[in-house]
Amino acid sequence: MIELKTPAEIQRMHVAGRFVAEVLAEVGRLADVGVNLLDLEHHARGMIKRRGAESCYWDYAPSFGRGPFHNVICLSVNDAVLHGLPHDYTLQDGDVLSADLAVSIDGWAADSARTVIVGTAAEEDVRIVRATEEALEAAIGMARPGNRLGDISAAISAVAHDYGYPVNTQFGGHGIGRTMHEDPHVSNQGRAGRGLTLRPGLTLALEPWFARTTDRIVYDPDGWTIRSADGSRTAHSEHTVAITEDAPLVLTRRESP
Repeated sequence: MIELKTPAEIQRMHVAGRFVAEVLAEVGRLADVGVNLLDLEHHARGMIKRRGAESCYWDYAPSFGRGPFHNVICLSVNDAVLHGLPHDYTLQDGDVLSADLAVSIDGWAADSARTVIVGTAAEEDVRIVRATEEALEAAIGMARPGNRLGDISAAISAVAHDYGYPVNTQFGGHGIGRTMHEDPHVSNQGRAGRGLTLRPGLTLALEPWFARTTDRIVYDPDGWTIRSADGSRTAHSEHTVAITEDAPLVLTRRESP
């Protein structure tokens, strides 16, 4: 079931989105050589508690995963790209860190992810991070009334194709609003002009993620952390976006100081 949100409800999601952007910016700032992933997890917990927000991840228990997720942020390093379980790992020079966060404030959720490079950045890593960011912006550009869901998916896969990256279709974007995951599913690969017609009030979490040389994934023994099957490095970018009568409204965009 797809629920269209009113302008007032979208503004309430925007409150959550601005906070998500704030936390991710802080995590990105703190991510440095010698920093432990658990320190980043606990810093995010503190920010969420002080704000009076609610983590959408804590106790999340989908069909995949081994038991409920008892963390507030996903932290995925190098060949890990999604659902990274924070653990006792100290960041090294050149690590690629993807941070994914969803919170709810006053009953309305927002979800976003960003990838940062710790210390010395290899050009190949800069390139794949840039590709996901460009794919996300292309997807947002298609999030307009009258377009189809396939236009968003096709925009993402076109950028991946231009960069030479394969696209996994098992995990992608999704509707969002009163809960973190709502209909519809938004594939990162699709055909323009196909699928659901986009209407004002539809709110979507768009999240292109690529691995450098494979579209296949494997799971860690923790049942959560998803990695590229061949060990190649990965990147992930995500925003929560509202379709309005006018331009797309990015609810998790970091505001300028």
